[in-house]
Amino acid sequence: MLTVACIGAGYFSRFHFDAWQRIDGVAIVGLTNRDRAKAEATSLPVYDSAAQMLAEAKPDILDIITPPEGHADAIRLGLRHDLKAIICQKPFCTSLQEAEEMTALAQKAGIPLIIHENIRFQPWYRLIRDRIKAGDIGTPLQARFQLRPGDGQGSRAYLDRQPYFQQMPRFLIHETGVHWIDTFRFLFGDPVAVYADLRRVNEAIVGEDAGFFALDHAGGTRSMFDGNRCLDHAATNTRCTMGEGVFEGTEATLNLWGDGSVTRRAFGALETVQILPPDTNENFGGDCTYHLCAHVATALQSGGAFENLAQDYLQVLRVEDAIYRSAATGVKLQLT
Repeated sequence: MLTVACIGAGYFSRFHFDAWQRIDGVAIVGLTNRDRAKAEATSLPVYDSAAQMLAEAKPDILDIITPPEGHADAIRLGLRHDLKAIICQKPFCTSLQEAEEMTALAQKAGIPLIIHENIRFQPWYRLIRDRIKAGDIGTPLQARFQLRPGDGQGSRAYLDRQPYFQQMPRFLIHETGVHWIDTFRFLFGDPVAVYADLRRVNEAIVGEDAGFFALDHAGGTRSMFDGNRCLDHAATNTRCTMGEGVFEGTEATLNLWGDGSVTRRAFGALETVQILPPDTNENFGGDCTYHLCAHVATALQSGGAFENLAQDYLQVLRVEDAIYRSAATGVKLQLT
């Protein structure tokens, strides 16, 4: 049996709690939150502090489900205990420098630090990657994702769900676009160059909420993220995929639709074939939180490798930093 203790009971924590409770051989043994009433609204054992929880519950896994400002202190605390793994929500820490420091401390302590980067665990991206690796679209040349969640209009944008979104000085890329930096790396490998243009549409938001970045990948593929949180796409649940994607190769094109379905059109053909049906799971993003948590549990139980280890994920943050520098200077940047 693996035991898990959680820090944080905000909006997204419900998906973590639900995921852990559905995984065989895993039990949640503690929860702490700055607002104790939110923690007590769950059915989980509640502790006054993270220090007390770690000392008394002695979990195998610490799951950090807080905004970035709380990550470093929680990681430092966790590293003082005999943990098998620490999982930390994204955005990972408040800066690249802080993330590098926490990663180095975790490596020194010998405790795996895994970033909860769950978009790559959505079933459509696992399928798209499998198809690309199998040569199903030939040589991949172009890919793009249009983020259109439609949740960013008006003065009350995000206040009912994640109010801190309004005050983030770096928003679209640091909070959301970072998912697709990781996903494009997952599909095509590390980028070697980046160009970006970012802007603010909703004046109630401190940071940018629209813009794009384009990545050149070492294998010759170019990928683009085009995001605007004030616009939507055709979907009953706009948070299922949060937009639509196109993945083009010399032999075929794959389309990701807002309902989670994927279609394939062979090069030169007019008709399309559905290769993944619409998503019917009621949990966020094709149940990607469950799939990530189950991946960590399976790796611990079997001795397998982890995806999203912090030392690898730092490259995502370095690309993110380059995106902001490119947008500020208007220059395409080479990545080393």
